[in-house]
Amino acid sequence: MSIHENLLGGPPPTHLPDDPEPRELLANGTAPADVAAKYPTSSLAWAQLADDAFERGSVVESYAYARTGYHRGLDSLRRNGWKGHGPVPWEHEPNRGFLRALHGLARAAQAIGEQAEWERCSQFLKDSSLTAAQTLG
Repeated sequence: MSIHENLLGGPPPTHLPDDPEPRELLANGTAPADVAAKYPTSSLAWAQLADDAFERGSVVESYAYARTGYHRGLDSLRRNGWKGHGPVPWEHEPNRGFLRALHGLARAAQAIGEQAEWERCSQFLKDSSLTAAQTLG
């Protein structure tokens, strides 16, 4: 038996490749809109835009940013072997942009009363990473 074999029979965890440039720019104080413009495939940049918009009360804007980050993340997950379900561990830092965007989408959906979307995204987040769901709230 391989040490990496999944004993539950489900798909293996998906670990997105590291993309340090957007993360470093954000950490160094570059405006998230500038990071998203330079790295439009970065879920992390879109997730940060969603968080910032939500914090200032721009819920619809937050929803749009989060949806963009979510879809960019889905594209990246699929390019990296994800088959539509299975773990996307929070512990792997490059996965956090997608997970934050998914959380942001659920949060904004709830805020605008889109119950079905909130339930779907909340469950998807838990199914992808219970740690992310607990960490992000």
